[in-house]
Amino acid sequence: MRMVSIASGSNGNCTYVGSDDTHVLVDAGISNKRIELGLKELGLSPADLTAIFVTHEHSDHISGLNILSKKYSVPIYSAPGTVRAMKQMKSLDRVDAELYHEVGADADVRIGDLDILPFSIDHDAAEPMAYRISCGSKSVAVATDMGHYSPYIVDHLRNLDAALIEANHDVRMLEAGPYPYPLKRRILGDYGHLSNENSGRLISEILNDGIKHIFLGHLSKENNYPELAYETVKLEIDESDNSYKSKDFDITVATRDAMSEVVTI
Repeated sequence: MRMVSIASGSNGNCTYVGSDDTHVLVDAGISNKRIELGLKELGLSPADLTAIFVTHEHSDHISGLNILSKKYSVPIYSAPGTVRAMKQMKSLDRVDAELYHEVGADADVRIGDLDILPFSIDHDAAEPMAYRISCGSKSVAVATDMGHYSPYIVDHLRNLDAALIEANHDVRMLEAGPYPYPLKRRILGDYGHLSNENSGRLISEILNDGIKHIFLGHLSKENNYPELAYETVKLEIDESDNSYKSKDFDITVATRDAMSEVVTI
């Protein structure tokens, strides 16, 4: 089982997770060309994709879907509310309606030899979800665009081998930055995005003996720095009450303009 961030940030998100036989993307919020180049580095092409799972309908998660689905007819899976929203979008007018498949929160979906468990998150979108993906006894997750986390989310992120977790912004940078006040309130609210501090606190709650790698994802270009996200998350982990320290496993920042390392589980 492999996991890699092809791109992650406030202007485009796309994560690959796959086995030897099954290949899925979580979101396709970058250009088709960049998706093709990313998959090529993995020895794959879009024609090898089994499915695309969409977290929600915002453009930084779906901007590559139109051309990708038109060229390769890849099935698209998402929550009913997200599917309805996507079908109404002019930017997705090339997507064949038959490619859409609705999946419900907490209902496992079997795709090849992968088990995908969607679960609900809070974000200002139609019906946003995160995904836990398992192959045999190994599991990874992609969880971004969350205004906050809850015991429900923590439960769905337990006993993972790797995960991509949102670390969107530094609160002080956001509050002092140029964004208009309503946008600042939206990002900081319960239906916005996780701060670096909250990302570190969430990660502290899901650490386990088997976890190998954490990607920090969906960083804001305007309100964060990779080094700041990394150091803040590490500090939150090291100051938490659990028995784990940040040095006990690998943490890397997934960036918007380059692929991450490939994590093999």
